[in-house]
Amino acid sequence: MHLVIVGNGVAGVTAAMDARAADPRAQITLISGESEYFFSRTALMYAYMDVMQRRDLEPYERKVFREQRLTLLRDWVVDLDAGTRELRLAGGATVSYDKLLLATGSRGRRAPWERDLEGVVRFVSLQDLDACERLTPGTRRAVVAGGGLIGVELVECLMHHRVPVTFLVREPSYWPAALSVEEGDLVAAHIRAQGVDLRLGTEVKSMEGDGRVTGVTTTAGETIACQMVGVTIGVEPNVEWLRTVKTPPELNRGVVTDQAFRTSLPDVFAAGDVAEVEGRIEPLWYAAKRQGEAVARAMMGEPVEYAPPTYYNSAKFFHLEWTCAGETKGPGRFRKLPGREASVRVIERDGLAVGFSMLGTRWNHRVLVKWVEERRRVDEVMGRLSEAQYDVEFGKVAL
Repeated sequence: MHLVIVGNGVAGVTAAMDARAADPRAQITLISGESEYFFSRTALMYAYMDVMQRRDLEPYERKVFREQRLTLLRDWVVDLDAGTRELRLAGGATVSYDKLLLATGSRGRRAPWERDLEGVVRFVSLQDLDACERLTPGTRRAVVAGGGLIGVELVECLMHHRVPVTFLVREPSYWPAALSVEEGDLVAAHIRAQGVDLRLGTEVKSMEGDGRVTGVTTTAGETIACQMVGVTIGVEPNVEWLRTVKTPPELNRGVVTDQAFRTSLPDVFAAGDVAEVEGRIEPLWYAAKRQGEAVARAMMGEPVEYAPPTYYNSAKFFHLEWTCAGETKGPGRFRKLPGREASVRVIERDGLAVGFSMLGTRWNHRVLVKWVEERRRVDEVMGRLSEAQYDVEFGKVAL
């Protein structure tokens, strides 16, 4: 059997490793135009800030791929013919498959006001990192449009390189998709304390420049001179290339699959950020890894009925740590911790704790997830929150 995987992110590489363990004789090929070797996308910011070298982003030693007998092709797939079971690559070669996994991840969403100018960047791929590093020395001011985690990471990187940043967030509070107003205010104050010119309730209306960007005009009517614009308004499944192939799978927001990650094409599967599993997309590193494990079993013929586990995530807004589990939106109990840039919020429904959002201290998401799944009552977990704190030096605070 020849198993071909398009995309060498965490979903694709996890599937390849697990498939190899299940079938020592299978031929397995990984194809990616982004990079030859798997790298940790969540660590891009550390490479940009010179904390890590590019090679340090790779979780596996390169010899592991040789030892696992995984063939790595550095190229872009430009056509898919399910009738002949062949892929055509940008370099002109063709690759045949017995089973195919589409694991092409996400791409940065394009803004309606965006123009194709030098200096417009995203922060999702290695090519984005290349562009950021190339442009930084000639940038006197940058504008980053769009809040959330990718936006604040790019802002932190630019500030590290002593590039002044105007950070535009269209919502009246910071990241209301995940944070309450009180939490958004806390995060916004922390970002501003780092010297960032954060503007809430403000969007880019248009861009100026001829060749390279020279500025943006905001919805407030202000023109901000800049030489770099970060577009961080979210990500979307990387499916546009599939709309033009000879035999595209069924597409909606992502590649449509059933609970076993099967697409509408025979022996073609999809997993990770690009997959829309029973109508749901999970654009998270943790989810992509789980889906990679599950799709490997499905491709090996095992029965699989994937159901998304309880959501959790962790991140940092500069120095402000954040941990969440379960639901993050809805009414709940909020508590600002005295004397600290820290808060706890327990989302409540019918007296049950259905989610947690914790800022400024370190939390064990496994405990929080367990309480959600066990349907613990809010009154109980509020009295036991200290059990979910990591007992790290100077990190545990009175609740």
